[in-house]
Amino acid sequence: MDVSSYVLLSQEQALRRRLDVAANNLANMNTVGFKREQPVFREYVEQSDTTVTPEAKKTSYVLDYGAVHDASSGAFQPTENPLDVMIEGEGYLSVEAPGGGTAYTRAGYIKVLENGDLATAGGQRILGEGGKPISVPPESAGRLTIGNDGSVMGPDGPLGRLTVTRFDEADMDPRGDGLMSGNNGRELTAAETSIKSGGVEGSNVNAIVETTDMVEILRAYQTSQHLSESISDMRKSAIDRLGRVS
Repeated sequence: MDVSSYVLLSQEQALRRRLDVAANNLANMNTVGFKREQPVFREYVEQSDTTVTPEAKKTSYVLDYGAVHDASSGAFQPTENPLDVMIEGEGYLSVEAPGGGTAYTRAGYIKVLENGDLATAGGQRILGEGGKPISVPPESAGRLTIGNDGSVMGPDGPLGRLTVTRFDEADMDPRGDGLMSGNNGRELTAAETSIKSGGVEGSNVNAIVETTDMVEILRAYQTSQHLSESISDMRKSAIDRLGRVS
C-alpha cells in the first residue's frame, strides 16, 4: 500500500468517527441533560527522507484527538414536579456512582427514596455539600421545595443544598451509564449557583444539524472511495505499461 492509500485510510477512519458521534447525538436527542459531542481531529505530518521529489517529503495524516462536549444549555422542560431541577449555566449535580465514588449529571429528575435520601431517576443518591447525601424526614417528603441556590427546603426549614460542580469540559468523560466522570472540578458557592425548579433541561442536540452533518460525512466518504478507486486504476495502468515495456 502506497502513501496515498494510507492518507485516504486515515481520512476514512476520521469520517467513521464523525459518523459515530453524530449518530450517538441523534440517539440521545430526547435524553434529559444530554450534551452533544463534537469530534476533534489534528493533523499529523510525517517527514520522509526517502522521496526523490522535495515537495513530496511531507505527508499529512488525520488523527483522532478525541471529542469535546457542547456546553450550551438545552431548553427548559416543565414537569410540574417541584423537585425536578435544571442547572442554569455550566456545572453538574454530584451523585453517588454505582460501585462507589462520585459521578456527575445534568439530568435533574429528583425523587425521594424509601430511606428518605434524595436521588436521581436512576436511583443514584444525590450528594450535597461536603459530599454527603441529603436526607428528608418522612413527614416532609411531600412538602419539599428547591431554591434558586439549590437549597432543599422542608416545612421546618432547610434540609441541605444541591451542589453544582463546574468543570473544564475537556476534563469530562462519559461513563457509559448515563453519568459523567470529571477531574479538577470546582464546587460553586450558593451565591454562584443558579437552579430552576419545576422542570428539567432537555438535550441540546439539534436534529437538523446532526442529520445535515451525517449527509456531509457520507458524501465525503463517497468522494474518498472514488479517489481510492482512481488511485487503484492508476496503479494497475502503471503496472500494465511496465509489463509491456519489459
